[in-house]
Amino acid sequence: MQEAYSDFARIYDVFQYNIDYEGWKDYILEIFRDNGITDGLVLDLGCGTGTLTELLAGAGYDMIGVDSSEEMLMEAFEKRLASGHDILYLQQDMTEFELYGTVRAVVSVCDSLNYLLEEEELLTVFRLVNNYLDPGGIFVFDMNTKYKYRSIGEQTIAENREEGSFIWENEYDDETGINTCALTLFLPTGSGHYEKKEEYHVQRGCEAEQILRLLEKAGLKAEGVYQAYTRNTPDEKTGRLTFIARERGKNE
Repeated sequence: MQEAYSDFARIYDVFQYNIDYEGWKDYILEIFRDNGITDGLVLDLGCGTGTLTELLAGAGYDMIGVDSSEEMLMEAFEKRLASGHDILYLQQDMTEFELYGTVRAVVSVCDSLNYLLEEEELLTVFRLVNNYLDPGGIFVFDMNTKYKYRSIGEQTIAENREEGSFIWENEYDDETGINTCALTLFLPTGSGHYEKKEEYHVQRGCEAEQILRLLEKAGLKAEGVYQAYTRNTPDEKTGRLTFIARERGKNE
């Protein structure tokens, strides 16, 4: 079994064409500004190829990106080289991440936290976030729900592009909430041939009540939970949730 986001990192951005990173950035900036966070250090946790990291850096924030995948960070380094933004990237597991000091805000997007399969892992991350947030700092993150994975069910998705092709075979276990994707890649070698690679992506769907409970246990104050990147109240058919939480005083 190959680690997620190794070979796929090379073409990850190509197949993310339908992700509204600009809209996500605007939403996050609105939350920051509503809370008086107009500059300073911001952590992008599970930053991947650095798309949102770059957008927030372009908005004037001093960005730190943390991701466990060396290959994804290599793509992020290329973007940093092209943009000239002074972004610090760290290859770290999000359950063990370490910073040099506190930050004004933490963001985590594109279901990065769904890769944490156990409650204790989520709780560990939430406690670390609380620890590294400035007093009153803000944590904005999204997670896919069980409903979303249930809706996908057992499907096979395939896409073919000049940069590469993939076959995504999905399987969902409603009892455990675990969603498993077997990803087969066909990547061009530059000589008219393609190289076959395989990866596995395993995620667990969330329920809002569970995440709110864990935030509370970690010492964070939940400010709101919404349908993804809106101010709309979620319902039973919401596929992605956006959570907003605040550091409320580590000594409380």
